[in-house]
Amino acid sequence: MRTPILLTALTIVAACRSHTNAPQPEQHGSAKVRSLAARYIADRPYATPVTARGDTLLLFLDTGGGANMLYPQALERAGMRAEWVREDGDSVQLAQLPAFSVGAWIPLPGAASPTGERLMVVPPQSSSKDAGDGMLGRTWFANRVWRLDYLAHTLTLVRDESPATATTHDARDAHRVPLGFQLDSAGQRTTHFPRVRVEVAGDSLDLLLDTGATVDLTDAAWATLRDDGAPRERGTSFIVQSVFERWRREHPDWRVIEHADHASDMPMIQVRELRVGGHVVGPAWFTMRPDKNFHEFMSQWMDRPVDGALGGSVLRNFRVTLDYPGATATFER
Repeated sequence: MRTPILLTALTIVAACRSHTNAPQPEQHGSAKVRSLAARYIADRPYATPVTARGDTLLLFLDTGGGANMLYPQALERAGMRAEWVREDGDSVQLAQLPAFSVGAWIPLPGAASPTGERLMVVPPQSSSKDAGDGMLGRTWFANRVWRLDYLAHTLTLVRDESPATATTHDARDAHRVPLGFQLDSAGQRTTHFPRVRVEVAGDSLDLLLDTGATVDLTDAAWATLRDDGAPRERGTSFIVQSVFERWRREHPDWRVIEHADHASDMPMIQVRELRVGGHVVGPAWFTMRPDKNFHEFMSQWMDRPVDGALGGSVLRNFRVTLDYPGATATFER
């Protein structure tokens, strides 16, 4: 999640669901397993499918993102066409992804997507060269099982379009943890934003699991961290101001960079260590956000209130299997 995207813009349901010419995943027993073309840039995952005519798309993968979208500059380059769709007084431009080559395919948005197999066409939220050609968000991940290997920089579709099922968590498996999803009165998932619990300095925190959490460092912050070899725009994790200030008060030895985030002027704090999925990792940077960003805004779409987001600054240590149907995440090192 970069900046909040109004979910009301996602109520348009597209009728076009006829895209074909995508290869089927390989069969491995009862599962459909497919290695997908991918890149990881500064602890943030991207899909890199190649169209049938040879154009490579760079699509940001954001489990905390509100929409599946393409950026206008990608349309002409990749030979895609868009059309305007009007619903309830709003107009949204939608485009169909092109056919992909057999060796570099990605699945289309599935049944959870309000716009069907098509993507919204909107300007990018970042001017960075890494903004790419678009973003695949929460409904692209929904109802599927994914393996995001931050260590090997690979992306695997383990199983596709399985129906959502009730959470069954085996407490004996120390590396598999439950994911929380908001449900409606009928027990169906609503927004598909995953919640995960972590432990920091004895505190248990509920966080949005957010592969897209990004910080764009100020000049001063980047000069401070430049020796780590990562670019200015990089993966981070987020924490609300009330928790941030408690951490700083109770752990004066934890490193803090003031005025770290270019967009918000918020500081960052380096947590000494963090426990998730039976592992202890660290140090890891968390960027501060106002309490209302998560306690009021983001929490309304979660199954319970969250204090921030778990992003690339922590996920970089793992191979993470996100089982949306089973509502679990497995963290391997």
